[in-house]
Amino acid sequence: MGPFRDIGLSQNGRDMCGIAGIVDIRETRKIDLDLLYRMTHCLAHRGPDASGFHSAPGIGLGHRRLAIIDIAGGQQPFLSADKKIAISFNGEIYNFRELTEELKSKGYRFRTQSDTEVILHAWTEWGTDSLTKFRGMFAFALWDECEQTLFLARDRFGKKPLYYTLLNDGLLLFASEMKALLVCPAVQRRINPAAIEDYFAYGYVPESKSIYRDIFKVPPAHFLLMRRGRPMQDATRYWDLVFDDGRSISELQAQRELVERLREAVEMRLISEVPLGAFLSRGVDSSAIVGIMAEMSDIVNSFSVGFTQPAFDESRYADMIVAQYHTVHHRRIVDAHDFDLIGRLPRIYDEPFADVSAIPTYRVCAVARERVAVVLSGDGGDEMLAGYRRYRWHNSEEKFRQLLPDRIRRPLLRTLGQIYPKLDWAPRPLRAKATLLELAENTADGYFLNVAMLADSVRMDLFSKSFARELQGYHAKDELVRHITAAPTTDPLSAVQYADIKTYLPGDILTKVDRASMANSLEVRSPLLDHSFAEWAASIPARFKLKSGEGKYIFKRALEGRLPHDVLYRPKQGFVVPLASWFRGPLREQVRSTLTGPLIRETGWFNNRFIESALNNHTSGLRDYSRLIWSLLMFEGFLRQVHLISSAQSQPEPQPAH
Repeated sequence: MGPFRDIGLSQNGRDMCGIAGIVDIRETRKIDLDLLYRMTHCLAHRGPDASGFHSAPGIGLGHRRLAIIDIAGGQQPFLSADKKIAISFNGEIYNFRELTEELKSKGYRFRTQSDTEVILHAWTEWGTDSLTKFRGMFAFALWDECEQTLFLARDRFGKKPLYYTLLNDGLLLFASEMKALLVCPAVQRRINPAAIEDYFAYGYVPESKSIYRDIFKVPPAHFLLMRRGRPMQDATRYWDLVFDDGRSISELQAQRELVERLREAVEMRLISEVPLGAFLSRGVDSSAIVGIMAEMSDIVNSFSVGFTQPAFDESRYADMIVAQYHTVHHRRIVDAHDFDLIGRLPRIYDEPFADVSAIPTYRVCAVARERVAVVLSGDGGDEMLAGYRRYRWHNSEEKFRQLLPDRIRRPLLRTLGQIYPKLDWAPRPLRAKATLLELAENTADGYFLNVAMLADSVRMDLFSKSFARELQGYHAKDELVRHITAAPTTDPLSAVQYADIKTYLPGDILTKVDRASMANSLEVRSPLLDHSFAEWAASIPARFKLKSGEGKYIFKRALEGRLPHDVLYRPKQGFVVPLASWFRGPLREQVRSTLTGPLIRETGWFNNRFIESALNNHTSGLRDYSRLIWSLLMFEGFLRQVHLISSAQSQPEPQPAH
């Protein structure tokens, strides 16, 4: 194979961006450059500053650039000095300077000051083991001409996305977002029934599946290594988070070490050649990040959204942090009936995605992008340090399960759960039906009932009999049970944390933030998801994370004196969106016409009589079906805006001369 041919003029160093590519894994046929341009152009929102392309027989790489660091650095896609290795990289390697020095000591010469070149030389020196040396977030594609090898890799927690599909003719397509793959007419669009079941159970499609049978995600902490002319191998895991249930450490020592490690994680994420700020979403995690940033920086730009309705607005908690650390705060006040984004969400996410907090997340990203190009967030704190309320319920349920033998507990509590009335409107302690049914199950099955967006009974009513047969016995809980069973721990709290880190964190939280931020061309960095910090957090005893019913106990104790008491110990509440009132009020007719329309009705997947009954019961106030209605609304939007749009409608970017 000859050297790569540069067909773009992009300059790119250490940036957030979008990547795309086409690789012939069988032979060296000519790549369809027009298709590569269109795939890359679909990702322009991820990198509005520039584009770059490289091609050679049997290989084409595309890149969209959002310039953050080393703005005048080398080209992306980046080529080795001998033009034998090429890489298209999305992400940040925060320890690239240390790795640069280590590689220089081994004789490597550097032409830039970018982490992109570090990855390239690290591959040459260490191969796939190089991934264990990177500290940061990344998704990249590296082609090694001498080895005839494609190396696709994704960071440990899945902060940066990476989709791929293998066509029947041996062409492998990959991209940062699925929309870039769908511009290719040859990509199969066979919807995966198991992914539909997953979606209506969780609100998202878990890794490594996608909504389509033939499109996959490289799982977090995995890589794909493909050698031309050889059969494609499964993804290989290169890292896992191991919980140490028996470590001996005092509470005071853990508090001190937590702050030190978090400071280090924040500090390494403050490197930027463009304006930088932080989200301030009223919670402990983002408040802690802002406070530590303020200790290191003269000026901190902070960003939040507030609501006109007092019932949904908690701006006073953010105001406490602003007053204490004198941040330059930017807040957008929105109406609680801010549902204008509903029609745009399916196209932003490409797959069905039912986390309604995507709306305020998009809004706060838009506010931040008006002032800065990079923000720090508090994402990951709940998973790493047991902040979710469901962990408290799970621990209590586990203690109860240990009191009664299975042969007594299961039949007794199942019977009680079936006869207890369903009280959707009541506080959690009075909604005993769900609790009784959870207690009747084992650890994994009970936790699934705890986290499921729609209960088994609702999904059974929602799906048609023919669709239920298509599932061939598959149940969404299988995904969660698989991870809980594989969790490297004997502690029940750590086991469900591990499962959330493998499912909910990449599938929901990080997907939500990545698409919302990239739709606004904004980079988000997450210090609490620094893998070194996470490994330390996993090593401290579970009793320090959840103690006396207080989630993130050690985190809050460590931050006393740094954050106001009311911020630390307020009841946890995420972004609140008034779905129930939307669907009984301003969106009532629109929702009804959409969900009883031909697109949903003619799929054959749903029980249309049940959907109509649920709409009637919700509108009358008899039942709260807002989650069901929202998930159906987003699914219909996916069908209409993504699934049914022909790839031929994608408009190509003006082609560079070549």
